[in-house]
Amino acid sequence: QVRLVESGGGLVQAGGSLRLSCAAFGFSLDHEAIGWFRQAPGKEREWVSCSSSGGSGYYADSVKGRFTISRDNIKRTVDLQMTGLEPEDTAVYYCATDLYSSRPWCGTYNPLSPSVMDYWGKGIQVTVSS
Repeated sequence: QVRLVESGGGLVQAGGSLRLSCAAFGFSLDHEAIGWFRQAPGKEREWVSCSSSGGSGYYADSVKGRFTISRDNIKRTVDLQMTGLEPEDTAVYYCATDLYSSRPWCGTYNPLSPSVMDYWGKGIQVTVSS
């Protein structure tokens, strides 16, 4: 069964750091890109970052220089290291993928639309206090 499970969220003060992890179940990461998205209250879901199947990282302008994405294909995890967190980063964070896609979506679209993804995790809350 294909599943994506996020972990690592929580409450942090502005300027602090958090590390999110996305664990993949039911498929190999070897040939798959994984994306991170977020949704703040009253706002649309937006793309944050993605890791291509080759391990390249891509970022939305709002997080570039503060967030770093990485992957471990053996552990089947994709992590999002978030530093310099701001209250505006408060949101539910989701990992997602367009599984077995024939098109290289990560790194092709900026911003990346959530509609491209076909599998989603349940999300995890990140709250940044001022």
